[in-house]
Amino acid sequence: MSQNETRQLGDSGIQVPKLTFGGNVFGWTVDQPTSFSLLDALVEKGLWFIDTADVYSRWAPGNKGGESETIIGNWLKQSGKRDRIVLATKVGMELSPEKQGLKPQYIRQAVEDSLRRLQTDYIDLYQAHRDDEDTPLAETLAAFDSLIKEGKVRAIGASNYCAERLQEALDTSEKQGLARYETLQPEYNLYDRQGYESGLEEVAKRNGLGVINYYSLASGFLSGKYRSKEDAGKSQRGQGVVEKYLNPRGLKILSALDDIADSHDATPTQVALAWQIARPGITAPIVSATSLQQLDDLAKATQLMLSKQEIAELDQASAW
Repeated sequence: MSQNETRQLGDSGIQVPKLTFGGNVFGWTVDQPTSFSLLDALVEKGLWFIDTADVYSRWAPGNKGGESETIIGNWLKQSGKRDRIVLATKVGMELSPEKQGLKPQYIRQAVEDSLRRLQTDYIDLYQAHRDDEDTPLAETLAAFDSLIKEGKVRAIGASNYCAERLQEALDTSEKQGLARYETLQPEYNLYDRQGYESGLEEVAKRNGLGVINYYSLASGFLSGKYRSKEDAGKSQRGQGVVEKYLNPRGLKILSALDDIADSHDATPTQVALAWQIARPGITAPIVSATSLQQLDDLAKATQLMLSKQEIAELDQASAW
């Protein structure tokens, strides 16, 4: 991937491809050998920005958190490809009752745990996984700032903050001369637009933040995999997907995706991602895959250019 096909994460100086790979699948829906083959393929296909979190994948039976980071770390050790990827992880979600939140002492412990699991001495992007209203923003940001000064972290970001708190955090950094959040990780896709567009988008654009949105395919709905109630059985999360998205608006979005995909000899997945990549302010939507075939589908989305007319059609079909 040539330099002009990368984008910068906020003002961090860190360049990334137009898609982010979501590492929540490692140690959950894919085992370590499959994870290694996916990671190798990501580097080959130019999708070398990998986002994970210390809590992935605590929710899976038998897991306790840290599984995704551990697998990535084992791959880094075996492959020697640390300098070929940009690595993001997160802190703050509950690993256990005493391991959660954004208190400075806990951030300090959590980053060491992540570095050990990842088998690296630095994290490119370290993100607050969610807001911690019980801890003053200045304390959290001072802790992150010291990690950057020590070279353990290159840049910091915020996930799951509301617009007001995100702006407050940015103002706090400026007033106190501390490192600022360079990125925002919100939920955003063609169906779930309102939460981001009704406040967060303005904060991100005004402050020049990079945006790496999650659920960019609406848990698989925008791939066109779920088109009837019977399709709920296609995956573990199918029932929830059908209940949330299979309605007149969801079907209208799928219909627009189908039409545009047909005219480009593309897939609904590629069109849904191309719409996001083209949106001003979005840096690199987060996507996941569990097979090399799915990875091919995702990689092609970075090459798909939609016309203004096609973007307008998708905007209209998904209007909220």
